[in-house]
Amino acid sequence: MDVSSEHLVRQARERFQLQDYYGAIHLLEEVIADGRAFADAYHLLGLCYSFVGQSERALAQFDRALELNPRYVDALIHRALVLNALGREDEATDAIRRAGEIGGELRHGFPASIAAQLANRHAALGDAYEEAGALDDAITQYQAALVLGPDFHDLRYKLGRLLLEAGRALEGREQFETIVRASPNYLDAQAMLGLACYLAGDGLAARHVWEVCRERRPEDPRVEAYLGMLDRVGTARASAEPRA
Repeated sequence: MDVSSEHLVRQARERFQLQDYYGAIHLLEEVIADGRAFADAYHLLGLCYSFVGQSERALAQFDRALELNPRYVDALIHRALVLNALGREDEATDAIRRAGEIGGELRHGFPASIAAQLANRHAALGDAYEEAGALDDAITQYQAALVLGPDFHDLRYKLGRLLLEAGRALEGREQFETIVRASPNYLDAQAMLGLACYLAGDGLAARHVWEVCRERRPEDPRVEAYLGMLDRVGTARASAEPRA
Protein backbone atom coordinates (compact mmCIF):
# COMPACT_ATOMS: atom_id res chain seq x y z
CA MET A 1 0.00 0.00 0.00
CA ASP A 2 1.13 3.54 -0.55
CA VAL A 3 1.48 5.98 2.33
CA SER A 4 -2.03 7.39 1.96
CA SER A 5 -3.56 3.91 2.09
CA GLU A 6 -1.53 3.01 5.17
CA HIS A 7 -2.72 6.23 6.78
CA LEU A 8 -6.33 5.29 6.04
CA VAL A 9 -5.84 1.85 7.61
CA ARG A 10 -4.36 3.44 10.74
CA GLN A 11 -7.38 5.73 10.92
CA ALA A 12 -9.66 2.74 10.47
CA ARG A 13 -7.97 0.97 13.38
CA GLU A 14 -8.56 4.03 15.53
CA ARG A 15 -12.23 4.08 14.50
CA PHE A 16 -12.45 0.36 15.31
CA GLN A 17 -10.98 0.88 18.78
CA LEU A 18 -13.62 3.55 19.38
CA GLN A 19 -16.30 1.08 18.22
CA ASP A 20 -17.13 3.32 15.27
CA TYR A 21 -17.45 0.32 12.98
CA TYR A 22 -19.25 2.13 10.19
CA GLY A 23 -16.57 4.81 10.17
CA ALA A 24 -13.90 2.13 9.92
CA ILE A 25 -15.82 0.41 7.13
CA HIS A 26 -15.96 3.63 5.14
CA LEU A 27 -12.19 4.11 5.41
CA LEU A 28 -11.36 0.50 4.61
CA GLU A 29 -13.66 0.40 1.60
CA GLU A 30 -11.76 3.41 0.29
CA VAL A 31 -8.49 1.52 0.65
CA ILE A 32 -9.90 -1.52 -1.12
CA ALA A 33 -11.29 0.60 -3.94
CA ASP A 34 -7.73 1.80 -4.53
CA GLY A 35 -6.78 -1.82 -5.30
CA ARG A 36 -3.89 -1.99 -2.85
CA ALA A 37 -5.37 -3.48 0.31
CA PHE A 38 -3.33 -6.02 2.27
CA ALA A 39 -4.69 -9.01 4.20
CA ASP A 40 -4.80 -6.96 7.41
CA ALA A 41 -7.19 -4.45 5.82
CA TYR A 42 -9.54 -7.19 4.61
CA HIS A 43 -9.41 -8.89 8.03
CA LEU A 44 -10.23 -5.65 9.83
CA LEU A 45 -13.07 -4.96 7.41
CA GLY A 46 -14.42 -8.45 8.08
CA LEU A 47 -14.36 -7.77 11.81
CA CYS A 48 -16.23 -4.51 11.31
CA TYR A 49 -18.90 -6.16 9.20
CA SER A 50 -19.29 -8.94 11.77
CA PHE A 51 -19.82 -6.40 14.56
CA VAL A 52 -22.56 -4.60 12.65
CA GLY A 53 -24.37 -7.85 11.91
CA GLN A 54 -23.44 -8.25 8.23
CA SER A 55 -22.17 -11.81 8.48
CA GLU A 56 -22.00 -12.71 4.80
CA ARG A 57 -19.99 -9.60 4.00
CA ALA A 58 -17.72 -10.40 6.94
CA LEU A 59 -17.08 -13.90 5.59
CA ALA A 60 -16.30 -12.51 2.14
CA GLN A 61 -13.64 -10.20 3.61
CA PHE A 62 -12.10 -12.95 5.74
CA ASP A 63 -11.92 -15.10 2.61
CA ARG A 64 -10.13 -12.31 0.76
CA ALA A 65 -7.66 -11.96 3.63
CA LEU A 66 -7.01 -15.71 3.55
CA GLU A 67 -6.52 -15.66 -0.20
CA LEU A 68 -3.68 -13.19 0.33
CA ASN A 69 -2.36 -14.97 3.43
CA PRO A 70 -3.61 -18.57 3.74
CA ARG A 71 -1.93 -18.90 7.15
CA TYR A 72 -3.67 -15.90 8.71
CA VAL A 73 -4.66 -17.50 12.03
CA ASP A 74 -6.75 -14.56 13.28
CA ALA A 75 -8.77 -14.49 10.06
CA LEU A 76 -9.42 -18.23 10.36
CA ILE A 77 -10.55 -17.89 13.96
CA HIS A 78 -12.83 -14.93 13.33
CA ARG A 79 -14.22 -16.65 10.24
CA ALA A 80 -15.02 -19.67 12.43
CA LEU A 81 -16.84 -17.49 14.96
CA VAL A 82 -19.05 -15.98 12.26
CA LEU A 83 -19.74 -19.40 10.72
CA ASN A 84 -20.68 -20.79 14.12
CA ALA A 85 -23.08 -17.89 14.74
CA LEU A 86 -24.72 -18.69 11.39
CA GLY A 87 -25.20 -22.31 12.41
CA ARG A 88 -22.58 -23.60 9.98
CA GLU A 89 -20.83 -25.70 12.63
CA ASP A 90 -18.97 -28.07 10.30
CA GLU A 91 -17.33 -25.21 8.41
CA ALA A 92 -16.52 -23.47 11.70
CA THR A 93 -14.88 -26.63 13.03
CA ASP A 94 -12.76 -26.95 9.88
CA ALA A 95 -11.58 -23.35 10.22
CA ILE A 96 -10.67 -23.82 13.89
CA ARG A 97 -8.85 -27.05 13.08
CA ARG A 98 -6.86 -25.31 10.36
CA ALA A 99 -5.97 -22.46 12.72
CA GLY A 100 -4.76 -24.99 15.28
CA GLU A 101 -2.62 -26.79 12.71
CA ILE A 102 -0.98 -23.56 11.61
CA GLY A 103 -0.45 -22.37 15.17
CA GLY A 104 1.40 -25.58 16.02
CA GLU A 105 3.88 -25.40 13.13
CA LEU A 106 7.42 -24.12 13.54
CA ARG A 107 8.94 -21.42 11.34
CA HIS A 108 12.69 -20.93 11.77
CA GLY A 109 12.43 -22.22 15.31
CA PHE A 110 9.39 -20.12 16.22
CA PRO A 111 5.77 -21.24 16.57
CA ALA A 112 3.90 -20.19 13.44
CA SER A 113 1.84 -17.59 15.32
CA ILE A 114 4.99 -15.96 16.74
CA ALA A 115 6.71 -16.11 13.34
CA ALA A 116 3.71 -14.35 11.81
CA GLN A 117 3.87 -11.60 14.43
CA LEU A 118 7.60 -11.13 13.80
CA ALA A 119 7.02 -11.06 10.04
CA ASN A 120 4.43 -8.31 10.46
CA ARG A 121 6.82 -6.34 12.69
CA HIS A 122 9.53 -6.57 10.05
CA ALA A 123 6.97 -5.30 7.53
CA ALA A 124 5.97 -2.42 9.82
CA LEU A 125 9.63 -1.46 10.21
CA GLY A 126 9.98 -1.70 6.44
CA ASP A 127 7.08 0.74 6.07
CA ALA A 128 8.83 3.14 8.45
CA TYR A 129 12.03 2.95 6.39
CA GLU A 130 10.01 3.53 3.23
CA GLU A 131 8.38 6.64 4.69
CA ALA A 132 11.87 7.89 5.59
CA GLY A 133 13.01 7.38 1.99
CA ALA A 134 15.35 4.47 2.79
CA LEU A 135 14.19 2.03 0.12
CA ASP A 136 17.05 -0.44 0.46
CA ASP A 137 16.45 -0.77 4.19
CA ALA A 138 12.72 -1.17 3.58
CA ILE A 139 13.42 -3.96 1.10
CA THR A 140 15.71 -5.70 3.60
CA GLN A 141 12.98 -5.69 6.23
CA TYR A 142 10.40 -7.11 3.84
CA GLN A 143 12.83 -9.80 2.76
CA ALA A 144 13.29 -10.71 6.44
CA ALA A 145 9.51 -10.79 6.86
CA LEU A 146 9.17 -13.27 4.00
CA VAL A 147 11.79 -15.58 5.51
CA LEU A 148 9.37 -15.95 8.43
CA GLY A 149 6.23 -15.93 6.31
CA PRO A 150 7.07 -17.08 2.77
CA ASP A 151 3.41 -17.52 1.81
CA PHE A 152 2.31 -14.10 3.04
CA HIS A 153 1.35 -12.91 -0.42
CA ASP A 154 0.37 -9.46 0.79
CA LEU A 155 3.89 -8.83 2.12
CA ARG A 156 5.45 -10.26 -1.04
CA TYR A 157 3.27 -7.91 -3.09
CA LYS A 158 4.61 -4.94 -1.13
CA LEU A 159 8.18 -6.19 -1.55
CA GLY A 160 7.64 -6.42 -5.29
CA ARG A 161 6.40 -2.84 -5.43
CA LEU A 162 9.38 -1.63 -3.38
CA LEU A 163 11.77 -3.42 -5.74
CA LEU A 164 10.14 -1.75 -8.74
CA GLU A 165 10.41 1.62 -7.04
CA ALA A 166 14.10 0.93 -6.39
CA GLY A 167 14.69 0.17 -10.07
CA ARG A 168 15.14 -3.56 -9.47
CA ALA A 169 12.54 -4.70 -11.98
CA LEU A 170 13.82 -8.24 -12.52
CA GLU A 171 13.73 -8.96 -8.79
CA GLY A 172 10.29 -7.42 -8.58
CA ARG A 173 9.13 -9.61 -11.45
CA GLU A 174 10.23 -12.71 -9.53
CA GLN A 175 8.12 -11.68 -6.53
CA PHE A 176 4.97 -11.11 -8.58
CA GLU A 177 5.50 -14.35 -10.51
CA THR A 178 5.66 -16.21 -7.19
CA ILE A 179 2.37 -14.65 -6.07
CA VAL A 180 0.56 -15.35 -9.35
CA ARG A 181 1.69 -18.99 -9.35
CA ALA A 182 0.40 -19.50 -5.82
CA SER A 183 -2.71 -17.32 -6.11
CA PRO A 184 -3.93 -16.97 -9.73
CA ASN A 185 -6.98 -14.97 -8.61
CA TYR A 186 -4.82 -12.21 -7.14
CA LEU A 187 -5.40 -9.94 -10.14
CA ASP A 188 -3.69 -6.90 -8.64
CA ALA A 189 -0.47 -8.92 -8.43
CA GLN A 190 -0.98 -10.05 -12.02
CA ALA A 191 -1.35 -6.45 -13.17
CA MET A 192 1.84 -5.55 -11.32
CA LEU A 193 3.60 -8.53 -12.91
CA GLY A 194 2.84 -6.97 -16.28
CA LEU A 195 4.34 -3.69 -15.10
CA ALA A 196 7.44 -5.49 -13.82
CA CYS A 197 7.85 -7.24 -17.19
CA TYR A 198 7.52 -3.90 -18.97
CA LEU A 199 10.04 -2.17 -16.72
CA ALA A 200 12.43 -5.10 -17.20
CA GLY A 201 12.27 -4.52 -20.96
CA ASP A 202 10.01 -7.44 -21.85
CA GLY A 203 7.12 -5.70 -23.59
CA LEU A 204 5.75 -8.89 -25.16
CA ALA A 205 5.39 -10.58 -21.77
CA ALA A 206 3.83 -7.44 -20.35
CA ARG A 207 1.24 -7.32 -23.12
CA HIS A 208 0.36 -11.00 -22.61
CA VAL A 209 -0.09 -10.55 -18.86
CA TRP A 210 -2.22 -7.43 -19.24
CA GLU A 211 -4.40 -8.96 -21.94
CA VAL A 212 -5.13 -11.86 -19.58
CA CYS A 213 -5.96 -9.32 -16.87
CA ARG A 214 -8.33 -7.50 -19.23
CA GLU A 215 -10.16 -10.73 -20.01
CA ARG A 216 -10.60 -11.50 -16.33
CA ARG A 217 -11.36 -7.97 -15.11
CA PRO A 218 -12.45 -5.82 -18.06
CA GLU A 219 -13.67 -3.02 -15.80
CA ASP A 220 -10.19 -2.26 -14.40
CA PRO A 221 -9.06 1.09 -15.90
CA ARG A 222 -5.42 0.48 -14.97
CA VAL A 223 -5.14 -2.45 -17.36
CA GLU A 224 -6.53 -0.41 -20.26
CA ALA A 225 -4.10 2.36 -19.37
CA TYR A 226 -1.16 -0.05 -19.35
CA LEU A 227 -2.14 -1.53 -22.73
CA GLY A 228 -2.65 1.95 -24.13
CA MET A 229 0.83 2.86 -22.94
CA LEU A 230 2.26 -0.14 -24.78
CA ASP A 231 0.42 0.86 -27.95
CA ARG A 232 1.72 4.43 -27.75
CA VAL A 233 5.28 3.29 -27.14
CA GLY A 234 5.07 0.92 -30.12
CA THR A 235 3.72 3.68 -32.37
CA ALA A 236 6.41 6.11 -31.23
CA ARG A 237 9.15 3.57 -31.91
CA ALA A 238 7.75 2.78 -35.34
CA SER A 239 7.63 6.46 -36.32
CA ALA A 240 11.19 6.97 -35.08
CA GLU A 241 12.64 4.15 -37.20
CA PRO A 242 14.49 5.37 -40.32
CA ARG A 243 12.70 4.71 -43.59
CA ALA A 244 14.39 2.91 -46.48
